[in-house]
Amino acid sequence: MLTIKDLSVEVEDKKILRNFSLDINDGEIHAIMGPNGTGKSTLSKVIMGNNLYKVVNGSIYFNGVDITKLEVDERARMGIFLCMQSPISVEGVSNREFLYTALNEIKDEKVSLYKFASSVNGYVDELKMDKDVIHQTINKGASGGERKKNEILQMLVLEPKFIILDELDSGLDVDSLKVVCDSINKYLNTHKDTSVLMITHYSRILEFIKPDYVHILNEGSVVKTGDFSLALEIEKTGYTGLNNVSENEVYE
Repeated sequence: MLTIKDLSVEVEDKKILRNFSLDINDGEIHAIMGPNGTGKSTLSKVIMGNNLYKVVNGSIYFNGVDITKLEVDERARMGIFLCMQSPISVEGVSNREFLYTALNEIKDEKVSLYKFASSVNGYVDELKMDKDVIHQTINKGASGGERKKNEILQMLVLEPKFIILDELDSGLDVDSLKVVCDSINKYLNTHKDTSVLMITHYSRILEFIKPDYVHILNEGSVVKTGDFSLALEIEKTGYTGLNNVSENEVYE
């Protein structure tokens, strides 16, 4: 589904990603871990098309299509979704207006308002959100946890093919994290071909959403790849010694 080849990215003339490569197949869940400042969140923004990040070389393919130079909205229409690390508020736009407009932009025919309201209300209940949230301004006065739940509400409504979760666990208490992860797992169980890229510092979220692969990012490149047990090892030992690890070493 997603292929990144030899991607190098700069921000304000500082190179963040260096010859980064990654393949994610249909239905796979990948996790990216690594120390602060290694390019984890940069990766999510580049995949989504944030123009503040300059692609120096390399390419990104989504279902065989080169999307390296496509705009954010073009990537979103193709089915790429980013759950942001720090969701913003949008003055003057309600959740209902945003979701209904966005949904109609990606559908071939106009969405029934009744079916839309019914499904959204069901998702709001599933996420244990305030029933009035759908009529409220996007994230205005919302806590960090409420903003993250709102991101997942958007995901459920828009039904993306490729989901990027950028530090989903930040701002969520344990109970809310379980609710959100249960909802994501339910979605993945009914959308078998959907792929996920999770970016996180901790293994806690990976206990709720089990990854097929865990990649350790350091100084802009993948230095180690393994399964969930690699995340548990990092949790115990930290990232010490990463500079001595050969690039793309496979964890066994």
